[in-house]
Amino acid sequence: MSLDWQALRIEGIYRQPREGFAMQRIKLPAGVLSAAQARGIAAIATDFARETLHLTTRGSIELHDVRAEDLAAVKGRLTALGLTSRGACGGAVRGVTCAVPGGPGFPQVEALARRLQRHFTGNPRYERLPKKFKIGIVTDAASRGHLIQDVGLVLTVTAEGAVTCDVWIAGGLGREPRGGFLLEEGVAEGRLIPLIEAVLEVYAAHAPAGKRLKHVALQLGEEELRKLIAARPAATGELNPSAGLPESFVPAPSVSTRLEAPVFAGELPAGSLVRLADVAESRAGGWLIVTAEQNIAFHVSGDAAAARQELSRIGFGSETREEGVSFRICPGSHDCRMGLAPTRDVARQVIAALGPVAGRARWAISGCPNSCSQPQIADFGIVASSLVKEDDGGRSPRFDLYRNDGEGLGSMIRGSLTVSDLVSAVRLLG
Repeated sequence: MSLDWQALRIEGIYRQPREGFAMQRIKLPAGVLSAAQARGIAAIATDFARETLHLTTRGSIELHDVRAEDLAAVKGRLTALGLTSRGACGGAVRGVTCAVPGGPGFPQVEALARRLQRHFTGNPRYERLPKKFKIGIVTDAASRGHLIQDVGLVLTVTAEGAVTCDVWIAGGLGREPRGGFLLEEGVAEGRLIPLIEAVLEVYAAHAPAGKRLKHVALQLGEEELRKLIAARPAATGELNPSAGLPESFVPAPSVSTRLEAPVFAGELPAGSLVRLADVAESRAGGWLIVTAEQNIAFHVSGDAAAARQELSRIGFGSETREEGVSFRICPGSHDCRMGLAPTRDVARQVIAALGPVAGRARWAISGCPNSCSQPQIADFGIVASSLVKEDDGGRSPRFDLYRNDGEGLGSMIRGSLTVSDLVSAVRLLG
């Protein structure tokens, strides 16, 4: 089957290493989906994607090894569930992610993420961008998640319940990591969409093809970029307050307890997602959250201890060493054409080597320099940076090791390590 793979990216589709197979990404605002949607995705994975799905660090879901001839059927099934993949890849506004530890701001985060995704997804004005454009929301700046977005929003809720955001822009990882900078503080909710539109207009007008907003900031300088954004009419616009029924559906933290089901490397069998959907329906108002740590979270109303026992009974306790370590892991060479290393296998070797630092540090490994697992904002990050030809004619990956001790992006502390060198370096960390 002959397909224009480049054109299909706007549908959230990438080619995979196996000829004729694709990855299908699904956008979830703030990582939230209903129990019914989770069961529907599990059924799609069973029918079309080797009965497995991948949870990403941006709170989305990927289906791997979908046959090219099945892509149209998958799209129809997703649409029937009220889900979209539009703009999940390619030069468009990606899914709106969040990094929320379960604090009181989650209802506002969920509602804002839904409004942003609804406004920008499928909007033809924002579908022919030079490259991807990422929006993220955090309630705690210590997570550093806002620093790696094209637009990062640090949300606060006033005593009256109003939402304001500090707006950071021009962050990103990849081969040239760059932390974002503060564009404006305390932006009222009604101004957020117009201000983001102004940023997008400047990005579309000034970025060469294939370049992110961070490259515009580097080329023009932060002050010139500020001036260009401020000169756009949208920058001073304001929308009417949102009206109608609430747009947050996850039980509020004030009346619930947040629990997480650990999922190693984000690889989840379809049957396990069905069982987690059952827990969500019986314990959490029928809603699940795909977290930035590649786990499934619930805001449980009622008996949290009983919910923990139920999760453990269906195989989601924290009894194993792998489940007890916070480790973000991209698919790497297992499933991605860009992958230089088998990330899940390397992560298991690293976890086996970890000393006392294991339980108190957040880890991430990326299978290529694109850094999809966000290693530069973990406490310790690993990047497969190159492939090196060995004496036997084969090629093996080399890894860079990062450490983050501050508020910005992490710094490389060791470079070009073999797997065995990496494991040895990890053993020395304290």
